[in-house]
Amino acid sequence: MDSCDVERLNELLEQDVELREKIKEQVTDLDKKTRNMVGVLNKIHSTPPESIPGLLDSVRPMLHSCQTTSAAMAALIPPSQFWRWKEMWTNSLRTAIFSAALVEFLATGKLISLPEVCQILGIKDEWKGRFALPVEDYLHGLISLVNELSRLAVNAVTLGNFEAPIQISIFVKDLFAGFSMLNLKNDTLRRRFDSLKYDLKKIEEVVYDVSLRKLAPPPQGGHQM
Repeated sequence: MDSCDVERLNELLEQDVELREKIKEQVTDLDKKTRNMVGVLNKIHSTPPESIPGLLDSVRPMLHSCQTTSAAMAALIPPSQFWRWKEMWTNSLRTAIFSAALVEFLATGKLISLPEVCQILGIKDEWKGRFALPVEDYLHGLISLVNELSRLAVNAVTLGNFEAPIQISIFVKDLFAGFSMLNLKNDTLRRRFDSLKYDLKKIEEVVYDVSLRKLAPPPQGGHQM
């Protein structure tokens, strides 16, 4: 290895270090935004139903602020290097997806789609190969949504909202059925999906108790994944 080769390799290493630091800055920014969103959304467990819309209104600007970070990421990542760097922001992105999904459910009772999440977070199709939203990350975000809704089913009853567990039950059962039809080859994703059975059981126990006490009408209908 001659001196020219060594010098060139050192330049490449320095470029990688510099790029990693720049990406890390944006990931730190995204982390901060997602922590703030989760902190506010955690208040749903102690917030009466009539105050939920106001709480969601305070979260939406935080979600939309992620668009700036998404654009900065896309500008930093070289073409065709998405999979090289994605592990740096995967957890933060999944938390943002979860937040968007929870806001959508609480606002409309519906499941947010993958394209809708991309639109909210400002992730554009033309960025593929640099910065994108993989299907697996979307699914991880939905699983986190179910985890949170199983908590909400219990806490809603404490707040006197007896219809919420029934609405949650219908939604989660439909979502679980949708997941069951997917060919999940990722081991981590498969294990997390399997754990949904416990969340579903927890929700069903709450619904059974509410129905037994005749505190709310029996569940009807459902949503499609």
